Amino acid sequence: MKLLSFEKSLEKLYLDLEKRPNETALKELLDAKLKEIYSNLTPYQIVEIARHPERPHTEDYISNLFTDFIEFHGDRCFGDDPSIITGIAKFNGRTVGILGHRKGKNLKEQLERNFGMANPEGYRKALRVAKLIADRFKAPIISLIDTPGASPTEGAEERGIAEAIAKNIMEFFEINTPIISVVIGEGGSGGALGIGVSDRILMLTYSIYSVISPEGCASILFGDATKAKEAAVSLKLTARDLFTLGVIDEVIEEPLFGAHRDPEKTFKNVKDAIERNLNELSKISIENLLTQRKQKFDKMGVYNEE
Repeated sequence: MKLLSFEKSLEKLYLDLEKRPNETALKELLDAKLKEIYSNLTPYQIVEIARHPERPHTEDYISNLFTDFIEFHGDRCFGDDPSIITGIAKFNGRTVGILGHRKGKNLKEQLERNFGMANPEGYRKALRVAKLIADRFKAPIISLIDTPGASPTEGAEERGIAEAIAKNIMEFFEINTPIISVVIGEGGSGGALGIGVSDRILMLTYSIYSVISPEGCASILFGDATKAKEAAVSLKLTARDLFTLGVIDEVIEEPLFGAHRDPEKTFKNVKDAIERNLNELSKISIENLLTQRKQKFDKMGVYNEE
């Protein structure tokens, strides 16, 4: 188990625990220390948990929450983007569409998938599949969000990354089936919004959702990326903050010490939340659903028309 930077003081305890796995007192001390730390997390410490390399990824949720998954490839225009996974599956016996970011679990996979930063063809694939699922199968869509942001490369710009995200945001308001988004790790800016327009937005306790990363915000506002901790406070990027602001609809509780320490419990909590919200959305007519989806996003933010 890798340690987060704010857990480094517990490193000796971890090492001792590995040597003496049956030492009850040591385990109790470790749990007590972890509970003390996790009950007083700062926003930037939550950012670190959201980025933890052992945190469950989209593929883990697909294999544990869904059955009979069939992956779809390609945008029918340029190619297939491995940073976005799409397909169709069964969820508690119900047919659903799946959209999600793919970060990769090791360096080789991360490089192949651009660390979860999707290219234009990834967003075009997601839109193509979402329309297919809605029109052909009349099935709801589950979107799993985990990305630091969209691809910032020259190639992505040349192929129209901004247009692809903007088109998805516009057209997802017209997808005539229930859509649920779950932020399972990082929800970074337009990279997240490209598959994030939905009827219900759910977030795990230690995930984040923000217009920009704390490091990027600090670089712009303070000219110093090392002030990311201060920027994280101002960005209000935690699940609790966003629920209070009305940006998301529900906080899905993680195990006290994070999803990376108890994936099975996390999968159960996410599955229960999706099932509950799907049941609620299925009772709403498509006409009312689309109206409510637009109203939901219209109400976000504060502005002055003067």
